[in-house]
Amino acid sequence: MSNAKVLPLIEPAESQGVVPCCPPLTERPMTAEEAQAAARMFKALGDPVRLRLFSAVASHEGGEACVCDISDVGVSQPTVSHHLKKLKEAGLLTSERRGTWVYYRVEPSVLAGMGRLLTLRTAA
Repeated sequence: MSNAKVLPLIEPAESQGVVPCCPPLTERPMTAEEAQAAARMFKALGDPVRLRLFSAVASHEGGEACVCDISDVGVSQPTVSHHLKKLKEAGLLTSERRGTWVYYRVEPSVLAGMGRLLTLRTAA
């Protein structure tokens, strides 16, 4: 007897009503609002420590990470907290307090939106 479990397919983010911040860069010129949103994300990721923290959360098992598991990035704990706050303000991370620890998560829609922004326009 097998313990294998058949899981349902998950539809792509766009079909679930997720609206990315911006259209692909090659689709049309961005509006001022779209450029503001994209710049906020890129600015937050423009710092090497923030990029490492974002990657640590995104790649962590289960898709979320306790701050206690990702704080070894070569800076002090208060600096880690500052950078995580900046990533949250940019809309790249969400967090949840559980007891004394804070757990961070990258929402799949954020990754999908960032990926869509950097894709090439498809030929019609």
